[in-house]
Amino acid sequence: MSVEIRMAASNSLLDALPRKEYKLLESLLEPVTLTFGETIYVHHELIQHVYFPTDSLISLLTVVDEHQALEVGMVGSEGLLGTPLALGIRNSPVLAVVQGSGYALRMTTEDFLVTFAQSPTLRREVYRYLYELMIQLTQTAACNRFHQIEARLARWLLMTRDRVRSNEFHHTQELLGNMLGVRRVGVTKAARELKRRNLISYIRGEITILDDAGLEAAACPCYQIVKKMHKVSLV
Repeated sequence: MSVEIRMAASNSLLDALPRKEYKLLESLLEPVTLTFGETIYVHHELIQHVYFPTDSLISLLTVVDEHQALEVGMVGSEGLLGTPLALGIRNSPVLAVVQGSGYALRMTTEDFLVTFAQSPTLRREVYRYLYELMIQLTQTAACNRFHQIEARLARWLLMTRDRVRSNEFHHTQELLGNMLGVRRVGVTKAARELKRRNLISYIRGEITILDDAGLEAAACPCYQIVKKMHKVSLV
């Protein structure tokens, strides 16, 4: 992989590595296209690859009763999909589904484990990200229990924006309901209110954030908590 590809397809975790240690990964990373709706991991099954998203978005879903799923976290350009491997676990505890089409850099599980053992900085960055992900998962659990749908939807849209690095993305109301664990009618009402306030436009599944500051004000505190934790862990 060339330096040009690395620069064009940026991932914050990889960007934090010194060039010498990034070189250990460079020839092992494969650019791949992730497609909306694609299943990357099946819960309880072996992890075959580690993914470093660049402009794609992957939802982490917990499966209930083998047919219902609730989003508990998301992975984008700030991190990687495959953190259980850093803890010596080769099976995925979640269902991982692409919710934002785009690109990622991928490497095999075996290559990741070898490089992880050889690179002190990669270990540090993966552990740092794992801590961030734990904060996101626990905050999401509290958010789903205590906050209103409209504020939760605003939080979710902002977190999506940050990870796909765009104010425009595609999501149906049915899918948003599954992500937030609410009925479709609840998402419809919340989206209509955000649209009425000119914070977003929402036409046939195409969402555009029109007012970043306004949407951040409408979001529950969980958004800022997770965002600030990312900044703190980078220090």
